[in-house]
Amino acid sequence: MKDRITMATALRSATLAAGVLALATMPTLALAAGPVPNKGDTTWMVVATALVLMMSLPGLALFYGGLVRTKNMASVLAQVFAVVCLAAIIWVVYGYSLAFTGGGSLNSYVGGFSKAFLKGITPDSNVGTFSNGVVIPEYIYLAFQMTFACITPALIVGAFAERIKFSAVLLFTAIWLTIVYFPIAHMVWYWAGPDSVAAAAKAVLSATGEAKAAAQAKLDAVNDDAGLLFKWGALDFAGGTVVHINAGLAGLIGAYFLGKRIGYPREAMAPHSLTMTMIGASLLWVGWFGFNAGSNLESNGVTALALVNTFVATAAAALAWMIVEWLSHGKPSLLGIVSGAIAGLVAVTPASGFSGPMGSLVLGLVAAPICFYFVTSIKYKFGYDDTADVFGIHCIGGIIGAIATGILVNPALGGAGAADYASKPGELAVAAYAFGPAMISQIKAVLFTIVWCGIGSVIAYKIVDLIVGLRVETDQEREGLDLASHGERAYNY
Repeated sequence: MKDRITMATALRSATLAAGVLALATMPTLALAAGPVPNKGDTTWMVVATALVLMMSLPGLALFYGGLVRTKNMASVLAQVFAVVCLAAIIWVVYGYSLAFTGGGSLNSYVGGFSKAFLKGITPDSNVGTFSNGVVIPEYIYLAFQMTFACITPALIVGAFAERIKFSAVLLFTAIWLTIVYFPIAHMVWYWAGPDSVAAAAKAVLSATGEAKAAAQAKLDAVNDDAGLLFKWGALDFAGGTVVHINAGLAGLIGAYFLGKRIGYPREAMAPHSLTMTMIGASLLWVGWFGFNAGSNLESNGVTALALVNTFVATAAAALAWMIVEWLSHGKPSLLGIVSGAIAGLVAVTPASGFSGPMGSLVLGLVAAPICFYFVTSIKYKFGYDDTADVFGIHCIGGIIGAIATGILVNPALGGAGAADYASKPGELAVAAYAFGPAMISQIKAVLFTIVWCGIGSVIAYKIVDLIVGLRVETDQEREGLDLASHGERAYNY
């Protein structure tokens, strides 16, 4: 009995010693293998991803659904839901690879197929954030970016709602994502990452003689491994160009291609449920915290800044729209308040991680009246039928926000400044601000996005029209797309 107790004690001691040894060697092993994802950052990004998905489903679906007539409610819900599902599948098949890998000679414009079907991505794969030595699992990064690819074409649906074929929506989504969204996402957001830049810059600082020239050449190559607009110095924290200008302009072009709804603008086409629209707008606002704050890719002070900016700009824009409408039309409407909130969310998106809170407040106050003017005066002056005002809010708001980012990033105005990873490798440094170059970069990015999206969208609509046709038959439109396209009603009472 005594021998068995002695053996058990020895076994426990050996096990404990082995455990202590394993714990002691874990940090060394982790450092040898490279940075390890922080569980807090990973958890935040999981939450942010779910929040952005909520923006589409049910947020955007309810927001748009409430704006159409009762006979088309189910069709809008079906279109948004199907677009999200289709975009998600395209993203994992080849979209992520085209947006976020190097593409050889075309690298400035689009990625390649090295990660098609998520080739080579495992639970151990990591990607860098915007801090040196900080990574997150690649799976959560691709999932977060997937939600952006899902909501962008879903935003377009609001422009041509109530008269488009369901098959046309799906085919257009597949083509448009491929030739417009993925390239623009690559051009704006793809780069080698902070660690690659810092490592190459450190080598330049420590090298001498001929080795210094070789090190500089390597740094130049690392800086060149980026999308075109990124290399121009364009700042877009969460998607002013990639998401909103893209979607808004594509929506306007679609409205022109499909023409006006039967009876527009002579017949009353009031939203059938402002209750649904208000619920959808509220879900969008909540989800937008994941959209903007999540775009920092980690949980730190910049994440908190983006969250506060998303709060402040939205509230300011909602009140500004309300006041302008009150003064113009005599009464403040619920639709106006929520429209202003969306305009503020759109405008602050590119600036959310760069502007200070007071700058975001001013941005919201400025953006809302301009968007109000476009959805009330400009829309009727030019006669296009943008059902849910996708162009007037998303494209115009996105343009305002993208250009304003070049101003609000200035630290002298309370902005956070743009990061400089090369001057002090491995340290957090802010690049010197210069108004002229900053504004030129932003304006060039906006103009390039408009041209690329405009040409690509026209091509996509033309292809769809030739293959399946864009618009439903007149009798189907009069009946409503709920029954004509889906054989069901949103409401049965």
